Amino acid sequence: MNLIDALNWRYATKRMTGAKVPDETIHRILDAARLSASSMGFQPYTILVISNEDVKKKLHPASFNQPQVIESSHLLVFCAWADYGEKEVDEYMANIAKTRNMDVALLDGFKQAVMGAVNGKSPEEKFNWAARQAYIALGTTLAAAALEQVDANGMEGFNPAQVDEALGLKEKNLRSLAYVAIGYRSAEDQLQFAAKVRREKDKLFHFLN
Repeated sequence: MNLIDALNWRYATKRMTGAKVPDETIHRILDAARLSASSMGFQPYTILVISNEDVKKKLHPASFNQPQVIESSHLLVFCAWADYGEKEVDEYMANIAKTRNMDVALLDGFKQAVMGAVNGKSPEEKFNWAARQAYIALGTTLAAAALEQVDANGMEGFNPAQVDEALGLKEKNLRSLAYVAIGYRSAEDQLQFAAKVRREKDKLFHFLN
């Protein structure tokens, strides 16, 4: 299946069967999320991968009792870093140097560029920037799941403060943004038979030739 066919196949699944997605499939989807684009490659976010049924049940009330939360095979919680600075940038530089087998001192110029982007933002601006990067990875995750013929529903319908408290995110320097519920569509979900509605190309795209 090519990407366009996969995107036509997928939809925001509202009811799932509870069947488990094989580990190897989950890890291919997670690899796609890890390889997703990110500004300067910094990736200022963390993705929690929840398959524990008790944890999903704990999140259910904070998620307005939406069935996908507990019927999913895995619930991914996309979290932005609440704050970050030189420590996190140094860790990123060390990772680049290790991966590319180079002297970290050669990255001083790039480090200053990243630090300039980080230090030039207020705490809330940092969070908002991190959130935008996380949503890029979320989109990649949805596309990757579709290519695997696995259902995935991006969800913002939850109380972030309650989710943060339930998962102890404040202590982890994280703030919850969105879920991706991964699983298999239920026959009870009538939305799967509805035609996909998107804006017409001539409304969405403006070509400047």
